Formats: sequence, C-alpha cells, structure tokens
Amino acid sequence: MSSNTFGKLLSVTTFGESHGPAIGCVVDGCPPGLALSAEMFVADLTRRATGKSRHVSQRHEADAVEILSGVYEGITTGTPIALLIRNTDARSKDYAAIAQQFRPGHADYTYWQKYGIRDPRGGGRSSARETTMRVAAGVIAKAWLAQQYGIRVRACMGAVGSVQPTAVDWSAVEANGLFWPDSAQLPELEAYLDALRKSGDSVGARVDVQALGVPPGWGEPIYGKLDAELAAAMMSINAVKGVEIGDGFACVAQRGSEHRDEMVPEGFLSNHAGGILGGISSGQTVHCSVAFKPTSSLRLPGRGIDVTGAPVQVVTTGRHDPCVGLRAPPICEAMMALVLMDQALRYRAQCADVGTVSPQIAAAAPAGPSGSHNKGNDQ
Repeated sequence: MSSNTFGKLLSVTTFGESHGPAIGCVVDGCPPGLALSAEMFVADLTRRATGKSRHVSQRHEADAVEILSGVYEGITTGTPIALLIRNTDARSKDYAAIAQQFRPGHADYTYWQKYGIRDPRGGGRSSARETTMRVAAGVIAKAWLAQQYGIRVRACMGAVGSVQPTAVDWSAVEANGLFWPDSAQLPELEAYLDALRKSGDSVGARVDVQALGVPPGWGEPIYGKLDAELAAAMMSINAVKGVEIGDGFACVAQRGSEHRDEMVPEGFLSNHAGGILGGISSGQTVHCSVAFKPTSSLRLPGRGIDVTGAPVQVVTTGRHDPCVGLRAPPICEAMMALVLMDQALRYRAQCADVGTVSPQIAAAAPAGPSGSHNKGNDQ
C-alpha cells in the first residue's frame, strides 16, 4: 500500500493495523537537540485514548510508546525517530460475522475493489487506531514548535450533532473528557450522548483547532499553500468529510467589505481568513474547523452486500464510538502541528536570510475572527 508518508522536510510514515501486533511510525527530518522521552507521549495519547468515558469505544489499550531510534540519552540526534506501540486489547472475534460482508459507510468495499483483499478486523489499516501514531508524531512537532517559536496548538469541540457550545472557555476544555468548552452545558451534552448510545445510533461532530504564535511568512504561494496543506492533512483523518479555514463556508454569505481583514498600525482588525493570506501565514492565530461524519459501525441493522454480491443485513458488533469526533481534538492538533513544523523547516531552508520585514503588525492584532467561528478568546 503506497502513500503512507506525508510531509517534505519533516516526513511521517505510519504503519500497522487495528488488530495487528503493533502500530508505529517513523518521523524523519526532526532536527537534533530536542529533548524527547517516552513519558512525553503519555498526556496526548491519554487524551486520544478509547475507554476513558462511557461516551467512547470501550477498547482499553495501554498505548505505551517505545522509542526505537533517533534519540540518544533523551535528545534527538537528527536521524529517523522510530516509534512503536503494541496492541494489547484487540478482539478480532467481534468481526468474524462480517468478514465476508461489506459494511455500509465503511471502506470495506473500496479496499476490496482496490486490493482484492482486506483485513476485516476492526477495519484493518482504515481503522482510526492508525491515528494513535499521528498523535505520537504530533507530540514531537508540538515540542519543537514550542521550543523554537513559542507556538501553542489547541483544539476543542465546536459541535456534537445538534448541540453547540453557548460559550467558549478554553480553560474548561481539558477539565472534562469531552473537550467541551462550555462547562455549564456538560449535563445537556451528556444526556444527549446517553440517549444516542442507548438508541444504538451515532452522530457527527465539528472540531475547532488553533495554532497561536505562528509567525508570518510560513507557506508557499501556489502548490504548498499552508491552508491547502492543512486541509489535506485534516482530510486524511478517518471520518473527516469537510474542512474550513477561518470563516470557511460562512464567507459565502459575507460581503467583501465585511470579510476582508482590515489593517491599522496596531494590527489586523479581524481574522476571517484564519491567519493565512495567499497561502502564507499572516502572524495571526491559524485556525480551522473539521467536520467528522457519524460512525457507520452500528448495532442497528443496515442493508449491505456480501463478497458474492448477495444482499445481507449487516449488524456491527464490537466496541465503537457513538461520536468519533469526541476523540478527535488531539488528532487535529497533531496534524496541524506536523504541517506547521514541516512548513517552518521549509521556511528556514529558503528564507532564513530574509529576517524580519517591517512593518510587522500582526502581534498587536485581535487573534480571533469576527465571523461564525470566532468563539472564545484566542489569547
């Protein structure tokens, strides 16, 4: 299977299946001198993990990272960093009944058509289990971006089904297991999810992700646009069906006089563009929103076909999320951090001699947009 690597100067290759012996990744291009230990991966992998609440899949994986190469005495050496996580709680028997069936809404049918074979255990390579290694790679990118530029990447839930936050308090996001930015609304959200789980159905979600402290100048004018690479990175995540940069589709109803981000000596007056102009970072907060579809792994019968083309009723057993978006914020953070680190290295390679160009106004500007995605204080 090709196309398992993304990035240019910083590249990440992932490998492994949901129910295989292990999953892993190789991060190539990380500069030497970054402190890195297995303990640094624990927090973000725990944030992404299954089994941490009744509202997500009850698969319980240890997610213990083994650093196989690229680190000596706790410091990166500049050589490829190989990371491995062994699968410890796979239940392949849960998928025995559907091994010869194509589940509606899944990659079963398309994998079969492309490769003539598929791994039915938990979706194999198409499982969201693969995103564990993206989060692990993202830990490296986050650490480097923070060390070199003071950049902070964060994400929260922007909607779960029909429930939307009535306020955004970033300090509340990590205080609950749902990445929800409105603590007063948690009882409503939990009641909604309990009813959904009992019904056997699922629902979609939106994740809002930001990078604070990105300097101006990152990104390429045409084919390496920062927003294009962010969109591609987010779309590569399982179950993602849409990505908005800045105001996104809300700009359709806006007037040019409203959408344009005017500038004064003190800074930008808005951030409808999401911190990116002409594919290049403006120095404002970079932000995007990511839409996740409802999971199709349901215990409610659905019509499908088997490998002979005969009609069947498909019921998916096993452990699944009623809303896959609930575990997605750390994944979106990781993909944004990896894209930003790759772009930073490319900027240094070509434009390190340019230096600071005056005037540089962004630092004093309001970080958030004034459109539909301007929720909460960006600082």
